[in-house]
Amino acid sequence: MQIEFYKYQGTGNDFVMIDNRSGFFPKDNVQLIAYLCDRRFGIGGDGLILLENDSETDFRMVYYNSDGNQSSMCGNGGRCLVAFAKKLNVISDSCTFIATDGLHHATVAENGQVSLQMIDVDTVKIAKDYVFLNTGSPHHVQLVEDLENYNIKENGAAIRYGELYGKVGSNVNFVKQINDDTFSLRTYERGVEDETLSCGTGATAAAIAMNATGKTNATSIHLNVEGGKLEVSFDKNGGQFTNVFLKGPAEFVFKGEIEV
Repeated sequence: MQIEFYKYQGTGNDFVMIDNRSGFFPKDNVQLIAYLCDRRFGIGGDGLILLENDSETDFRMVYYNSDGNQSSMCGNGGRCLVAFAKKLNVISDSCTFIATDGLHHATVAENGQVSLQMIDVDTVKIAKDYVFLNTGSPHHVQLVEDLENYNIKENGAAIRYGELYGKVGSNVNFVKQINDDTFSLRTYERGVEDETLSCGTGATAAAIAMNATGKTNATSIHLNVEGGKLEVSFDKNGGQFTNVFLKGPAEFVFKGEIEV
């Protein structure tokens, strides 16, 4: 089978994109998806995303982690899929789409920046040394002083597989405050089982966690991730966070075909 694919990246979080509006792709083939995401033997990517038809919105997002398993929401992947949909002329500069966590709205600016509305967050668990919340995917957030030299893979895996989150696990974010509205962030991603250069739902979680714990009063927060810069904005009403938007670049890398 010949598969046409597109490669996109958002602040270094990279994805294999496939136009599956015709329904040709074998969606349950875990081994195939893992192979396509493999950086040595396949195309290479942190995940694979299918763009599909949807009767009530502009398109449907189906997201797979690089291990081949369908997963929860991916913020940077969602932004890249919006850019992909624009390239395919499925949308113009704004859209709605459906993902595993529900309905999303998004816009594309003239400079290519994609702003994606994330789900509302009304539950933030604040513990002594960490914060846990779900921004479409589960996220553990904790502050680290020496973030630059911190062993993200080792410490992230220990938390992800530890007793705290059991078999399901969690994504793990390590954060360092730079100033009142700017934080540096490094993320260990569940499903990738390693550090990624960026994580959109993680950046969203980190921004909300820093506000919820009083580290910042800002409702528009800048995140320095390993692959670039993201911005998260929201409205806060008591313990509820609404109108949550993740904004950043989403760039086309290349197009190709692969025989499988």
